[in-house]
Amino acid sequence: MSDIVKVQPERVESPTRIDNVKFAMWLYLASDVVIFAVLIATFVLFRVNNEEVVKEVHEASGLFLVSLNTFLLLASSWAMVMGLREIKRGNRKGLINWISLTALLGFVFVALQGVEYTILSNEGITIYGSEFGMRFYAPTAFHGAHVIAGVIWALAVVWHAMKGGYGPKSYSGVEVFGLYWHFVDVVWILLFTLIYLI
Repeated sequence: MSDIVKVQPERVESPTRIDNVKFAMWLYLASDVVIFAVLIATFVLFRVNNEEVVKEVHEASGLFLVSLNTFLLLASSWAMVMGLREIKRGNRKGLINWISLTALLGFVFVALQGVEYTILSNEGITIYGSEFGMRFYAPTAFHGAHVIAGVIWALAVVWHAMKGGYGPKSYSGVEVFGLYWHFVDVVWILLFTLIYLI
């Protein structure tokens, strides 16, 4: 049995296909913007009329945990950018390492969000237990579902890269994942500001 591994020639992606894939992602993100806008507007309207309830929840959850989570998500976006940079340079191992870090940070974000939900639940703030809970959990859990999907997608990118996929002339899959991941980060910045800071 030969120890020589056959290296496949790098596939060069057609500009039309790249444009179509990116356009499809932008359409998907636009539909998500509409859903998040409705969820956020619902929360803001509730908050305007129930300021005291929101203050109680802020005291119950504490800002440290959520701030740490925000830092982790922003760091994951940076790791994603670094992964894209590495594959543009032809460094597949660098891509694998950075996107793996992106997935890990996303996973920790979701785990800490679970910790936050447990703390709030112990304080009696549940999805059905109060009007606030319903309006709080809908946008944050919907966002958390997007992070979970992003973590799975990041692992798929890593798997594809380990199988020899992606290269300096074929990295649109990484770019499209990056669009999604940055969108998730931007939405979290909005949620963090409107729900926790203001």
